Amino acid sequence: MAQVFLSLGSNEDREFHIRSCLDALDNHFQVLNVSSVYESEAIGFTGEPFYNMVVEIDTDLALGPLNNSLKKIEDEHGRRRDVPKFSGRTLDVDILLYDQLAGVCEGIELPRDEITQNAFVLLPLAEIAADDVHPVLKLTYAELWRAYDKAQKLWTIDFQWRGKSISKAS
Repeated sequence: MAQVFLSLGSNEDREFHIRSCLDALDNHFQVLNVSSVYESEAIGFTGEPFYNMVVEIDTDLALGPLNNSLKKIEDEHGRRRDVPKFSGRTLDVDILLYDQLAGVCEGIELPRDEITQNAFVLLPLAEIAADDVHPVLKLTYAELWRAYDKAQKLWTIDFQWRGKSISKAS
């Protein structure tokens, strides 16, 4: 089984799409851990704020088939691929880490650059994998978060999934 960390994001009907995506992931894979849900302003375009979180799963799928499965989940949630990269979206599911793979693997760059570029990825990853080590930088995610410049603003929101609170407003 591969240990995989995924980034989830939505800025259109956010609660519905994040909850529905968590259900889909739980139906297809073994969901091991979920971060709090964070709200942040859209970056790179003017749009509604996003909900973001990180999820840890176990899967026996190879990287390529896993990516295809995640794209199918996005498509089932109305993800449009005919719009500019920086635009609103119903659902975005990105593979951040697949075991300790590093480099371009099956057309996917791992670990994903957004880990060190975006607070809405690094903070939730550090929340659930604080002591795990970045396969290239050789620093823990907690160390990377402490060193992050924190210019991007984000905050936790009250969020429930399957009747349990997974985050509370900060």
